[in-house]
Amino acid sequence: MREIGAFQSSTSKKRYWIIIGALAVAALLFTAGLLAYGNPMEFGSTGYWLIAQRRMNAVIAMAIVAVCQATATVAFQTVTNNRILTPSIMGFESLYVAIHTSTVYFLGAAGLINAHTLQMFVIQLVLMIGLSLVLYTWLLAGNNPDMHAMLLVGIVLGGGLGAVSTFMQRMLTPSEFDVLTARLFGSVNNADPEYYPLAIPLVIVAAGLLIFNSRALNVLSLGRDVSMNLGVDHKKHAIYTLVLVAILIAVSTALVGPMTFLGFLVATLAYQAADTYDHRYVFPMAMLLGYCILSGAYFVMNHIFYAQGVVSIIIELVGGLTFLIVILRKGRL
Repeated sequence: MREIGAFQSSTSKKRYWIIIGALAVAALLFTAGLLAYGNPMEFGSTGYWLIAQRRMNAVIAMAIVAVCQATATVAFQTVTNNRILTPSIMGFESLYVAIHTSTVYFLGAAGLINAHTLQMFVIQLVLMIGLSLVLYTWLLAGNNPDMHAMLLVGIVLGGGLGAVSTFMQRMLTPSEFDVLTARLFGSVNNADPEYYPLAIPLVIVAAGLLIFNSRALNVLSLGRDVSMNLGVDHKKHAIYTLVLVAILIAVSTALVGPMTFLGFLVATLAYQAADTYDHRYVFPMAMLLGYCILSGAYFVMNHIFYAQGVVSIIIELVGGLTFLIVILRKGRL
């Protein structure tokens, strides 16, 4: 029998909580493995805890990225009413690449290394969030808001920034290009613990507000006309949600670098695993899946195959294949 509520039946609800429990256990196991596996020092010694603390910095970065990418992508797809789109379409990653490329172009490789500071992190956040606010207020705050025009402008800006970055990269020396390429790959090794006192509160507030706004997002997912008929101010909630999405994606990108398909992969799997469209249940599922994918991939690649540099490439490859499969199955964007 179909029940009134977030789930179609009690079986679906039980299945959801079983999956959540399994993911929570997997997350704990992967975390323990990342902290303890392969630690050369004797358990309980000072050296052991120093190594574990250093590894904990990477684990914290994984948790931040998982929360950012999961909540931002699910919310962005709801507002745009499209399961294919991700926040990267707004040009955040292209801006990140342009910032680092211009730093190497004008200041050299040493300038990029010296610019790895909290001040540079703040500058990147301000530029990314500022770009999104300009787009939202320009194209959505008027009397005739146009979501499609905003997305199109985001694509054009991203393409323009990408073209400028490519031009500057062709002017670099091989050694400078090598340093830049290493920085442009998304990796938790790019995260500096110095950033956490700023990044963690931003993520907690932005993600918490999105989760708190789950019921409004449930209505927004029905479409603009339906949500307005139900008494929800679609434009106000859309801009509010997109600002929070911009903060989350800006933090994730500035912290570890581009993760183009991670959010799409996590959101797609979350809807399949949760078997509900209620954001109160989709958000936790997506965050746990994101953390398990990141931590599991880093544990397997670092400690089993000893291939530290290919983790983000593998995640992006799987996410890209999932993207193609979804498009081919639907037959349309």
